[in-house]
Amino acid sequence: MPWWVALPIAAFGGVVYDLAFPEVGIWPLAIVGSAIALATLVGRSIGGSLLVGFAFGAAFYLVHVDWTSRYLGPVPWLALSFLEAAFVAGGAVLITLAYRWVPRAWPWGWVRAVALPAIVAGLWIVRETASGTLPYGGFPWGRAALSQSESPFAEVVSWVGSSGLGFVLVWIAAMALEWVRARRWRDLPGLVPVVLVTAAAMLVPAWSTTGGGTMRVASVQGNGPAGYFDERGPGDIFRSQLEATEPILDESGVDVLLWPEGSVADADVRPGTAAADELDRVTAELDAPLIMNGVTQRGDEFFNTSMLWVSGDGVVDSYDKRHPVPFGEYIPDRDFYYALAPDLIGLVQRGYSPGTNPPVFDVGDAVVGLAICFDVIYDDLIWEGARDGAEVYLLQTNNADFRGTDENLQQLAIARLRAIETGRTVVNLSTVGTSQVIDPAGRTIDGLPADEPGAMVTDVELRTGLTPAVVLGEWVPSGILVLSLGALVAAGLLARRRAGASGSGAVAAGDGDDARADGAGGDAADGGRAQA
Repeated sequence: MPWWVALPIAAFGGVVYDLAFPEVGIWPLAIVGSAIALATLVGRSIGGSLLVGFAFGAAFYLVHVDWTSRYLGPVPWLALSFLEAAFVAGGAVLITLAYRWVPRAWPWGWVRAVALPAIVAGLWIVRETASGTLPYGGFPWGRAALSQSESPFAEVVSWVGSSGLGFVLVWIAAMALEWVRARRWRDLPGLVPVVLVTAAAMLVPAWSTTGGGTMRVASVQGNGPAGYFDERGPGDIFRSQLEATEPILDESGVDVLLWPEGSVADADVRPGTAAADELDRVTAELDAPLIMNGVTQRGDEFFNTSMLWVSGDGVVDSYDKRHPVPFGEYIPDRDFYYALAPDLIGLVQRGYSPGTNPPVFDVGDAVVGLAICFDVIYDDLIWEGARDGAEVYLLQTNNADFRGTDENLQQLAIARLRAIETGRTVVNLSTVGTSQVIDPAGRTIDGLPADEPGAMVTDVELRTGLTPAVVLGEWVPSGILVLSLGALVAAGLLARRRAGASGSGAVAAGDGDDARADGAGGDAADGGRAQA
């Protein structure tokens, strides 16, 4: 495929890939989009694969995270999209090398049909792992698995986590691509690996955790002016939460009251203040503790903090957000970036420090797991909560800056996958929506309309026991990284050795085919087929 053909096709593939994610949510298009991306990388030179990979990544992220431009304009949106596209381009080089080396190193049919696609899928996940880790903690948004929260593949996540589910999806796409590239359209046995892996992934049941009673959760969506650029007076957010809570204060048997992220950010809740008196009144009338969220300060450091409030005792426990958002909640290397964009960097006056306290609260006899807004996209925090005994997850978020965009639905999809992955009920509560209660099977059992104040009182099941995804934890992405990179290096060394053994003329011809692939529209993998 010539580069001038591959570029627009790769960009088209990026747009198709995005359509698999909410709000559109046509989940099979994750397989289609990734297959298109892979097809454009076969036979590329190193420079060509960088260019084509960047085109796919840019097209995907420019659409996928366009909500970042809602208030701050195009600079953050373009910077984030192009940074993530650069990671995709780097991963594209690795995948191109796999298509070049693996068929030459192991010239057997089953390698072409099964092993090569597995290595390619592993390298795709290596790229996802890198972009989800670097820089400044990474941005693990837009991973392949996150498109599958309502698909038949979703239950795989309870066994191998998001990295494992993403691997399965790309593996299926890569195997289907190899069947197409073989050009044996009537070779139905060639489809057997694709069908077997697809059927196994779609039919595997989620790991079943153990029920252990129920908890009545009252969760309140105040729909106040909680956005960064919303017009508001002192205490407006706090008052909106109080007003939305009043209708449920006569509910009986409530075990915990949940407010969203930022719910007391504009209130002074120190003992003896008017706000503290209101919190005591609400929790006393409901006869339940309150989990709220606001800004706390210790020394010179500020934290985005969830607090457990008990009537008469005040704050009895707290959790500080583990993963503050770079360039949103703090500015890394401020002097450097201020010189580049002083107006934008100047908007973030106060920087939050990352927390270190455990992401769980003891609420009565139950343990609840916590995550604040973008915390939910980081695997390690969710696994830590389950390992610390969480029987239900109460997730607090503030989507006010992204009203009317795909962001809140994308985050809700992540929360749904977390429910399946951990085998726990998840209460995902936003300031403005979308707020839902999701059971361990990923089904919505309660919800509130977006952009309206309201409250839910929901009996949720408490569950114990750890899923394989939580037990394995980092072993899955680490294992994929080591095995796929190891296989790629081994294939490169063996391919070179085989080429050397076949004579210098064959070596020159093979290398020339690869180097000319972009300019002449050749497919270096065809040389691999001929050798096979």
